[in-house]
Amino acid sequence: MPAQLSALAREHLEGVRQFYDAAPTRTQAGASAYRTCLARYYNLLIPPDASVLEIGCGSGELLAQLRASTKAGVDLSETQIAAARARIPTGAFFVQPGELLNLTHDDGTHRIFDVIIISDTLNLAADVQAMFQRLHSVSHPGTRLIVNFQNTLWRPLLALAGTVGLKAAQPQNSWLASSDVLNLLHLSGWSPVSGQGRILLPFRAGGLGPFLNRWLAPLLQWLCLTVFCVARRAAIHAPRLLTVSVIIPARNEAGNISAAVTRTAEMGAGTELIFIEGHSRDHTWEEIQRVAAAHPQRNIKILQQAGRGKGDAVRAGFAVATGDIFMILDADLTMPPEELPKFYEVIATGRGEFANGVRLVYPMDEKAMQFLNLCANKMFSLVFTWLLGQPVKDTLCGTKVLTREHYQRIANHRNYFGDFDPFGDFDLLFGAAKLNLSIADVPIRYRERTYGTTNIQRWRHGWLLLRMVVFAARKLKFI
Repeated sequence: MPAQLSALAREHLEGVRQFYDAAPTRTQAGASAYRTCLARYYNLLIPPDASVLEIGCGSGELLAQLRASTKAGVDLSETQIAAARARIPTGAFFVQPGELLNLTHDDGTHRIFDVIIISDTLNLAADVQAMFQRLHSVSHPGTRLIVNFQNTLWRPLLALAGTVGLKAAQPQNSWLASSDVLNLLHLSGWSPVSGQGRILLPFRAGGLGPFLNRWLAPLLQWLCLTVFCVARRAAIHAPRLLTVSVIIPARNEAGNISAAVTRTAEMGAGTELIFIEGHSRDHTWEEIQRVAAAHPQRNIKILQQAGRGKGDAVRAGFAVATGDIFMILDADLTMPPEELPKFYEVIATGRGEFANGVRLVYPMDEKAMQFLNLCANKMFSLVFTWLLGQPVKDTLCGTKVLTREHYQRIANHRNYFGDFDPFGDFDLLFGAAKLNLSIADVPIRYRERTYGTTNIQRWRHGWLLLRMVVFAARKLKFI
């Protein structure tokens, strides 16, 4: 896989490629009936004189049933693309992942399409945001992007169908909710136009399926198997060229310091790295000094905090930061530093004023998060969404990004909440909500820690977080 994708994304795509290279190119009868249902709705949405590109086209079963003047498809499996070429001899097909889409003519110009479709493959993507962004290169202002993905309400039933062999096996995948898809479209420069649920019964069942899908599905859209979403290309604003300060609190993280430097890209007009060592029991401080000296080409500041806790370290880092954009990166690197440019783009393009990392969209490493922690994260996401009045899918991811100007405004009004947050990122969230900043969730691929042990104490910190929620509710809701 090309180097511009992160190692975790490349690993995921390689697994998907191997799976579909070995998979049959003709699906079982039930899946074919389902694709026929999908084709009916796609043909309703696609003008017959349109040029169509399908991302993740597989063997071309859906594309073959569409009425379109020109058909093209991309897929990362050579086996599936060979079958698609045989099925649609007049089509154009390319072996590549959507995240790295590059359809250029010999003269260097891009192929352009009237309609781009992504059918039931979003959950297999390594980076949905990157894929959506690449689609701009093959679109014009009137292009429509149409995606369909399965309703999360059907997840238990589909899992059961897979267990008993009624549904074909799939490689590791995500399970995106409608809110996730809408958020990712927004982050990547697409504006949703319409959305609707379709298909209550994905096979004929002696004529019962067509009857239910035609007459009941429009009335029970929330219950339908698949969700269709149509989007148009939003106005594209070139990112402002801004400087960046990456704040890296580090306690007992000696083994991660070098990687934090080498894996963090230069962003915008320049990037400074600020390490704040916090009373480590290992040689973290000595390692920070060594790594800073070994990379004179990077703008690195180092300091030791006088107080205690991550919150104190974050505020100490912000106090010496000089960038236009402030970022928090936890030194355990479970949030890969390679993902930080996504946060930069959100702020620099104005798609959000406060970028919040989200670990709960893509599959994560097996030991990255314990089950009880996952449940707590989901519970707190619901509570914070209610508290803040904006969708916040993951409150406990340590990566928070905002401009220096907005941080100063939050700091100037911090006395409204007081010094209640030992973690350093929750008073940023609450402060952003108090100032009515637009919060943008940025999905990332969460990794297992490779050095040391977590500094989080599940029960003590969980209780502390509950107390913070109650305190914030009194300040934001019950007033």
